[in-house]
Amino acid sequence: MTAIKHALQRDIFTPNDERLLSIVNVCKAGKKKKNCFLCATVTTERPVQVKVVKVKKSDKGDFYKRQTAWELRELAVVDAKDANKENPEFDLHFEKVYKWVASSTTEKNSFISYIWKLNQRYLRKKIDFVNVSSQLLEELPKAEESVPSGENQSVAGGDEETLDDYQELNTREEQDIEIMMEGCEYAISNAEAFAEKLSSELQVLDGANIQSIMASEKQVNILMQLLDEALNEVDTIEGKLSSYEEMLQSVKEQMDQISQSNHLIQLSNTNNVRLLDEIEFLVNHMDLSKGHIKALQDGDLSSSKGIEACTDAAEALLQCMNIALRPGHDKLHAVKQQQHLFNDLREQFARRLANHLNNVFVHQGHDQSTTSAQHSELSLPKHNPLHRDLLRYAKLMEWLKNTQHEKYEGLTGNYVDYIARLYEREIKDFFEVAKIKMTGTTKEGKKFGLHGSSGKLTGSTSSLNKLPIQGGGSRRSQSSSLLDMGNMSASDLDVADRTKFDKIFEQVLSELEPLCLAEQDFISKFFKLQQQPSMPGSTAADGEEADGAVPSRPVSVGGERPQSAASEKDLVRLMMNKIFHCIEVELNNLIGLGDKIDSFNSLYMLVKMSHHVWTAENVDPASYLSTTLGNVLVTVKRNFDKCISNQIKQMEEVKISKKSKVGILPFVTGIEQFAELAETIFRNAERRGDLDKAYVKLIRAVYFNVEKVANESQKTPRDVVMMENFHHIFSTLSRLKISCLETERKEAKYKYTDHLQSYVIYSLGQPLEKLNHFFEGVEARVAQGVREEEVSYQLAFNKQELRKVIKEYPGKEVKKGLDNLYKKVDKHLCEEENLLQVVWHSMQDEFIRQYKHFVGLIGRCYPGSGITMDFTIQDILEYFSSIAQSH
Repeated sequence: MTAIKHALQRDIFTPNDERLLSIVNVCKAGKKKKNCFLCATVTTERPVQVKVVKVKKSDKGDFYKRQTAWELRELAVVDAKDANKENPEFDLHFEKVYKWVASSTTEKNSFISYIWKLNQRYLRKKIDFVNVSSQLLEELPKAEESVPSGENQSVAGGDEETLDDYQELNTREEQDIEIMMEGCEYAISNAEAFAEKLSSELQVLDGANIQSIMASEKQVNILMQLLDEALNEVDTIEGKLSSYEEMLQSVKEQMDQISQSNHLIQLSNTNNVRLLDEIEFLVNHMDLSKGHIKALQDGDLSSSKGIEACTDAAEALLQCMNIALRPGHDKLHAVKQQQHLFNDLREQFARRLANHLNNVFVHQGHDQSTTSAQHSELSLPKHNPLHRDLLRYAKLMEWLKNTQHEKYEGLTGNYVDYIARLYEREIKDFFEVAKIKMTGTTKEGKKFGLHGSSGKLTGSTSSLNKLPIQGGGSRRSQSSSLLDMGNMSASDLDVADRTKFDKIFEQVLSELEPLCLAEQDFISKFFKLQQQPSMPGSTAADGEEADGAVPSRPVSVGGERPQSAASEKDLVRLMMNKIFHCIEVELNNLIGLGDKIDSFNSLYMLVKMSHHVWTAENVDPASYLSTTLGNVLVTVKRNFDKCISNQIKQMEEVKISKKSKVGILPFVTGIEQFAELAETIFRNAERRGDLDKAYVKLIRAVYFNVEKVANESQKTPRDVVMMENFHHIFSTLSRLKISCLETERKEAKYKYTDHLQSYVIYSLGQPLEKLNHFFEGVEARVAQGVREEEVSYQLAFNKQELRKVIKEYPGKEVKKGLDNLYKKVDKHLCEEENLLQVVWHSMQDEFIRQYKHFVGLIGRCYPGSGITMDFTIQDILEYFSSIAQSH
């Protein structure tokens, strides 16, 4: 094995600058025994690369060749198969698993030991050794066999010193060895002679060194003498330095005194600079000019210049009071005196400002009420001048809010009280004018609860619940119904009245909307209440508002400051509730009056109110206007639903005359008029869905009550009532093209067609009654199993009986019977629907169909008998045509 190792080192690894450290003779497991060698090598150049090389003997000669090489860092696992028993098999896990069988267990263990040692020395990545005894990994591999002394350093023998202490020669060492070798050419051939020469040269060098040392002794003695002289000179110099130091000691003391004096002067200057800085800070930040003090004490709060001067003085005062004092400033007497002055000025100016603004509120409110007392048009007085005058004090109100919150809250409460009374008078007068314009002051106005020249309402919205409901033909109410709409020409209210109401209601909402928005905007700007999102904790106030109760005083108005959880947005809404507490009540009263005048006014109000709510929500969903109009919209929607329910109830209470024909029912005509009106009102409306739901409810009620009336009708056949009314409904729905009623339109068409066919079949059974009964008997015999050609042999249905029956219906009699039928149908049908010709044409088609059926039965059951009807199809067409023309 040693010879092979030397040969491999020489032939394969030395040319590649590699050293062979371990070798094992292996073959692949489970295959043909083809031996090869696995070699562990390291490179001689740095950085060191460790490899596992597979070497195989060439097939063409006795030399070895390098077949495969793996980097040791690619090795993941070494599996020795069994750690306790001797087993020559082992696996190496590179990119795949290689299974090997060593020639001996000793070689395998030695190779694995080298792999472990190389992994410990060179690799950061640790290899997993599986089924390998710990004792084997702890011991160093021993040399397999000795190697020649010439290659003892170039090829590792297996000891640790070879791996750990090996150092390469540097360039200079290599050059020195080469020069020495060139000087002794025989060194390689005769090593002993070379060693003797080196030994003799070493002895010569040693002798020369001894002689040189002995020759230098005299010089050493001279050097020692010089050193002694130098020491003496040093002692002399030290003595002089000591005397100099004593002389300078007094100078040092004087310099120390001067330095201490300079330090005290510098400290004094520093303190003076700091004191000056503090004084400048206090003077610059806590000094209020005489002009500002005068403006705060005696400034004119009526003129624009005076307000501007007071505003500047108040802001300067606030800055002086809010200055952040440095530590110790608050203990200074001058600072305390100045702060006391500031507090007095703040209290004095806040009291003066509050008194002045209270007077402004009272004065402006009195002027506004005097102006509005003479106002009789349907419009609300504008408060823009008042707002414009008061907004001049907005910055002062902000100052008051930040400095004297109690006075700020008192002003807020006073403003709300004064302005609420003013708005209450103006809004009530405005709504009274609107009510008078709706009803007038005549008898018609008194009929709806207005009396006297003032035209004020004596009733309330609750009186609307006492309106009479139509229960039959004799009872009528002042509110419109589908029954009334069937006779619009006789009604006291027409389209002009409803259009007038619509315009007045729209004008009322159009006047209220800018008024509320302007006041809310003014409150936000004047009282500096920003429109911020609601904060958690405002649920109590919201709950009161949701219940419809207007608080007697807003949270921000009073002696206590608002809770931190309540937002300024909630305060604005509460102030608006206090100021405009009468709007919702007055709107509900007006809505009640409109509903009392004409219940169909709820359609106009629903559309108008929905539009204004939608507009208000787009501006500010949480504003007072949006909330109030939303609440009123709920009332309008309830009135609308109540109107629809009343119409349905009136349909159910309709009574028909037993002595006259029914014709088109009044609520059927009324639903047509209602749909036309509603489509005009709800064109492009936001709440179209409410109308669609009402349509479905009404039309289902109409269908139900038409059928109920048809079943109760004694004068007019049921099929005629159903046919005429459903034809009218179908025509109406087809003309109006209401998408949500498409299913009901198809149903109306089906019912109309079905009852038309039923009426025609029932009516035509009478002119040829005996002939009908005869052929019904024939069909019954055929159904019982009698063959058609054998029916003529039946006693009751022989040819003689057939001739007898046919003889009873000559053409003249048939025409006479049809003429009587036409007169009867004419009595059943009403003139306004004009269905007589339609019904007569259907009867003609049905009569011809029956005639063809009878002729067919005669041909099949009585073949060759020569029996025919006394009239032909052409005769039938002539009969029907002449009867229709004669009438």
